[in-house]
Amino acid sequence: MSRRAILDGGTYYHAEALHGRRYRGCFGEILYAPELTAEHLSDVGLLIVPDRTAPAILRAKRPLLLDVLHRGGTLVVFAETGAAAWAPNVSWHFSPVNFWWWRHDEPPPPVALRAAGHSLFRHLSLADCVWHHHGSLAAPSGATPLVTLGETEPAPCLIYEDRVSSAGRLIVSTLDPFYHHGSHFMPAATRFLDGFARWAEEDWKS
Repeated sequence: MSRRAILDGGTYYHAEALHGRRYRGCFGEILYAPELTAEHLSDVGLLIVPDRTAPAILRAKRPLLLDVLHRGGTLVVFAETGAAAWAPNVSWHFSPVNFWWWRHDEPPPPVALRAAGHSLFRHLSLADCVWHHHGSLAAPSGATPLVTLGETEPAPCLIYEDRVSSAGRLIVSTLDPFYHHGSHFMPAATRFLDGFARWAEEDWKS
């Protein structure tokens, strides 16, 4: 599987993040989510589902998305995509979103980096992963927490990697960097995408 690709949900923030100058070409082939077919995903080894891609579309395309995993590929899924309804063993828990802690002198969310040796953290720091989160995830048994809320076990996850629920690798996150970069606010989200883009290219070539 030699290709990498990213879905385009057709919104203004997807357009800015995927087609704008900063990240144009950084995530591989851009595929329009509503028109996704099996042919589009043939030989795709890394597929990225950006935050706020319409959950109804993703549910309808579920067999195509899961086929990437069944073939041993990597599927990366960000926030607000309804992943619990279509991705394997995803358990999402709602929590209120504090959008403005960084403007109101409130303490930052208690985010912790885990699995420090993971390749993602060659390109991302803790500060790059902290703006706010849309709920949390309960990592399946055997999965690897990457970013969590606190360090008490079992810690709610903001990002985890699951190599046990399918033949492939599923990385799920409650962060929404594509939305915030595409909306031109929340600098940490742009820093996150800077690092994530480097990781995606490195991971695809390895």
